[in-house]
Amino acid sequence: MVNEMDSKKLEHCRLDKWLWAARFFKTRSLATAAIETGKVHVDGDRAKPAKEVHIGQVIHIRNRDFEIEVTVQSLSNIRKGAPEAALLYTETTGSIAKRENAKATGEGEHALRERGTGRPTKRQLRDIKKFTGGAY
Repeated sequence: MVNEMDSKKLEHCRLDKWLWAARFFKTRSLATAAIETGKVHVDGDRAKPAKEVHIGQVIHIRNRDFEIEVTVQSLSNIRKGAPEAALLYTETTGSIAKRENAKATGEGEHALRERGTGRPTKRQLRDIKKFTGGAY
C-alpha cells in the first residue's frame, strides 16, 4: 500500500510544489505568487498554482535574479538537497546560451551602483546638516 501511494505522488504534482521542490523558490508561497503574477509559463501558457506538472513539459521561469527555461525530468512533492533537486529538471540549450550571453554582456548589472553614490544616505545628511549649521 505504501508503494502505491509513492507511485501516485510521482504520477502528478502541483506546479507550485514542484517549483519549491526543485529549489527555484525558497517557499511555496513565493512560488505561488510568481505563478499568479505571470512569471511562470508551462509550455508557453500562463498557469495556475494547482496545475499538474508532467514529465517532458517545458517550464519558463522569470525572476528578478534569473530567467530560465527547463524541461521536467522527474516529479517530487518533497524538498530535498540541491543535488537531488537538480535531477528534477534539465535546462534547455537556448536558456543556457541566453544566460551565458547575459553574463558576458553584464545585462543584469545595469541597476547596480556603489553605495554612497547618488542620493546621500541618512548618515551623510546628518553630516551635511552638522557642517552647514542645520540648512540643507
